[in-house]
Amino acid sequence: MSETKLRDQICLFSRSLFERGLTSGSSGNVSIRLEDGGFLTTPTDSSLGFLDPARLTRLDAAGHVLSGDKPTKELPLHQALYETRNGAGAIVHLHSTHSVAVSMLPEIDPHSVLPPLTAYSVMRVGHTALIPYYRPGDPAVADAIRNLHGKHTAVLLANHGPVVAGRTLQAAINSIEELEETARLYLLLRGLNPRLLSQEQVEDLVDHFKL
Repeated sequence: MSETKLRDQICLFSRSLFERGLTSGSSGNVSIRLEDGGFLTTPTDSSLGFLDPARLTRLDAAGHVLSGDKPTKELPLHQALYETRNGAGAIVHLHSTHSVAVSMLPEIDPHSVLPPLTAYSVMRVGHTALIPYYRPGDPAVADAIRNLHGKHTAVLLANHGPVVAGRTLQAAINSIEELEETARLYLLLRGLNPRLLSQEQVEDLVDHFKL
């Protein structure tokens, strides 16, 4: 896909996320890895609902800005996920309400934040790791992600929000939306002892869909 079409795709999908309330104000950021190893990212302090394709930040493979506005302050966490997830072609970070709420709960497992509630939560998200709280834009969050050694496509930043990598932007968005819906289900079912997918059912999904 041409860079022009990728720019348009970022703006189109970002506006959809914004209009459906999955991120608000100037929160959230999106990036795509280009064929030359460089990146397109949303600019810092920009609203995902009102992006200009021409003003998206274009960076080279080393992270140097080539054109466009100043990049998102969360660029280090994007770079860390790309470094550790070789198949990642796009990354989406939101401040979606239910995922943020789950990140604050004391009982969650930092190695697998949400239990296997549905087949699609297993297929599209898998195990989500919890990253301890860091100030937004703190480069130390990148080291925390690198310490996961690429084992997770989705991470949840404590008191902040989810970050999901995908082979394509559409795949990353599908995954982060599935994560948000799973977080919503978890909050609705919290304390009700819901029936989870069994280990055998999870393994069947993994084997059948080659996850």
